[in-house]
Amino acid sequence: MAEPLGGRGALSHRPVLLRETIELLAAERGGLFVDCTVGLGGHSEAILQASPDAQVLGIDRDEEALGLAKERLAQYGSRFRFVHADFRELTRVLATAKVRQVRGVLADLGVSSLQLDSLGRGFSFRHEAPLDMRMDRSGGETAAELLGRLSEVEIARIIFEYGEERRSRRIARWIVERRERGEPIQTTHDLADLVARAVGPDKKRRIHPATRTFQALRIAVNGELENLDRFLVQAVDHLEQAGRLAVISFHSLEDRIVKRTLLKLSGRCQCPPRLPVCICGVTKQISILTRRAIVPGEEEIEENPRSRSAKLRGASKV
Repeated sequence: MAEPLGGRGALSHRPVLLRETIELLAAERGGLFVDCTVGLGGHSEAILQASPDAQVLGIDRDEEALGLAKERLAQYGSRFRFVHADFRELTRVLATAKVRQVRGVLADLGVSSLQLDSLGRGFSFRHEAPLDMRMDRSGGETAAELLGRLSEVEIARIIFEYGEERRSRRIARWIVERRERGEPIQTTHDLADLVARAVGPDKKRRIHPATRTFQALRIAVNGELENLDRFLVQAVDHLEQAGRLAVISFHSLEDRIVKRTLLKLSGRCQCPPRLPVCICGVTKQISILTRRAIVPGEEEIEENPRSRSAKLRGASKV
């Protein structure tokens, strides 16, 4: 587990599904790879170590993470370059770098340990902190501001759709009632305590009652599901022939989008099953390399419990 605020322990933190990801990317071939969510640089470092001919262009919207990755990977000199951007800006980033095609693209869609463990970021209810949750703190609306602005219906929709929380309407009602009393939710503990009281005790529950609500707000604040399918199409477009794509997701909503988009790009017909003839016009652009998602083994989960929900999917451009 990484240390708060990116100490040396954070720099040695083992990324999720590291060996499996590097094998899927076939990084030993060398060439230019794009790490679209570079985080602390663990996956990027493994790519660079796989071949002396490997280069990495790292992208991240968290400037703090980029600074730490730059420090970690300084020993590789010009083989590692980095850009402060959202991974969905891949086409613009590559155009600016004067790059047309790459050997591989990696996207690790999870929240980094740096973000989870940093006391002031507000991603976790384990620490009392401002309810921020922004991956890019240079702009945008915080989770507290979101809860202070949205209607009860909109808050309930976010918690239900992004958190798959059955008690979303009750939680939303409690949030708005508190806001109307002049007591807006400002901190992680404010929200966690309110959700726990709104949901009530349940001996069968295996996770903290606020877990799903926190996930939902994080997704909403950072627009994590917006244009994910478009990004995957962009990534495949920028791969050279036989180039590899690897995507790690951490919750079912992301994984569904990744799975569905890869199936479409593999030429799988998207027409309703009742139609006698295919009219969707899909073409085969990739071969899917993971018939089923690759998940962490028991040993990795024991060493890093945060990896338990990770799913890795990959493809090769035809």
